[in-house]
Amino acid sequence: MVALRKHFMNDILNKSMVLVLNRNWQAVNVRTPQEAFCMMATNVATGLEIEGESHIRPLTWDEWLTLAIRPQDNAVQTVRGPIRVPTVIVAVNYAKVPKKRPKLCARAIRERDGNRCQYTGRVLRPDEGSMDHVLPRSRGGKNAWENLVWAGKDVNARKGNRLPQEAGLKLLSVPRAPKELPASATIRNAHCIPEWKLFVRE
Repeated sequence: MVALRKHFMNDILNKSMVLVLNRNWQAVNVRTPQEAFCMMATNVATGLEIEGESHIRPLTWDEWLTLAIRPQDNAVQTVRGPIRVPTVIVAVNYAKVPKKRPKLCARAIRERDGNRCQYTGRVLRPDEGSMDHVLPRSRGGKNAWENLVWAGKDVNARKGNRLPQEAGLKLLSVPRAPKELPASATIRNAHCIPEWKLFVRE
């Protein structure tokens, strides 16, 4: 494994992500190729060889090492030759579907607030809005679900470092953290990996 880690190709590691399923084949997480290889090499996970919906085969680490590299595959060079990077692995002893909140980011705030300015109610295009700290950061406001709202850029600029009431604004609703959802509902196939489409909702 030391030799394997030393010979990882950085571009593959940076660009590739591996979908993790529980033993019931439900999506539960996303890992880097290096983490996926470690899970497979220690028999925590098996790799899925996927040739379309009709051919899905779980393989142990030793079996995975013998796979040919197809044109569409990412691979890493090791002292023992190239190894195919899996796109999906199965955590063989894990049955749960953990619950998660979406990652706190501008997109999540925009989705939570329904693309509406939380001061005017106006529906915004993504480029017309930005995150606003209800209690400005300059006055101790934190990056938290309860202190962030989606607002029109013009409204946000007008508000500046003031409280809403100081700027003559009023929130339409109290910002709250979204409910926790099953991990499978929060995983996005952002890179449009064909094999993920079998396990992740678009």
